[in-house]
Amino acid sequence: MSGFKGSINVELITFYRMEDLKYLYFVIFFMLYMLVLFANITVIFVVISNKVLHKPMHIFLCNLAVNGIYGSTALLPPLLATLMSPPHEVSLACCKAQTYFLHTYAIIEFTILSVMCYDRYVAICYPLQYHTIMTITKVYKLIAFSWGYPLVAFALFFILTLRLTHCRNIIGRVYCSNYSLVKLSCDDTNVVSAIGLLSVVVYTFPQLVMTLYSYGHILKICFTAAKESKIKAMKTCSPHLFAILNYSVGCFFEIVQSRFDTSYLPFETQIFMSLYFLIFPPVLNPAIYGLSVQALRGNIFRLCGSKNKLLPLK
Repeated sequence: MSGFKGSINVELITFYRMEDLKYLYFVIFFMLYMLVLFANITVIFVVISNKVLHKPMHIFLCNLAVNGIYGSTALLPPLLATLMSPPHEVSLACCKAQTYFLHTYAIIEFTILSVMCYDRYVAICYPLQYHTIMTITKVYKLIAFSWGYPLVAFALFFILTLRLTHCRNIIGRVYCSNYSLVKLSCDDTNVVSAIGLLSVVVYTFPQLVMTLYSYGHILKICFTAAKESKIKAMKTCSPHLFAILNYSVGCFFEIVQSRFDTSYLPFETQIFMSLYFLIFPPVLNPAIYGLSVQALRGNIFRLCGSKNKLLPLK
């Protein structure tokens, strides 16, 4: 089967089912995007503006907020534009670019969470050596790793998708993904699919090992520590555990949507499952950490209660 010649447009047919309520959907998605920007920019501003918060945990949280803005910007503005401009099509080049941005957002998110897990491991298991181990140089190296590794690792495998010839141009979602692009191909995609599964292992295995190793040692400390130490450790780890749980729920929904037939579910449920992975972590992470971390919470309340004038912690 011969493929398309020249530039083509990819049709995102799920948007046609949103036509009757497209203005309501537009308002909802626009407000969600504004909420993501406001929540994450607030966290970034508070951390940067207050020297008391220039600590590894808060710097990593700032990094997580930047990635939340990165992922939601790759999704929501194109979604809003496609929703309001029938026919609901995007160029193949834009579809490929969005695929790269969204997949790297997901991998970066997991990498940052694993780095934050390592930070909690050092803080709980080596409290006296914490500042010696988590130097500002090491923090910057971990931030560079959390972005550099996913951007390069996914690019190396995404090259295979870019080389495919496409015979179809219909995607049954509201955004582009690697699996959707592979399904458009008229080439034999068995090898690409197999390498795709291998790639998932490659760009998630180091993070998974880091997370399991860190929490394994944290649990070991909790089992042998005094009651007060256990409570302190759980209080320190609870925001991170909620963030990982939130991320894991999104991963589960994404796997179900990509690999199984969910057409029997109500349309609103399908949209919720499809977008959870890309919207809810950037929305909920600032709330989870902003309300749970006392130093950060205090500064956010000061910011909101002092007519936008940030007061330093005493």
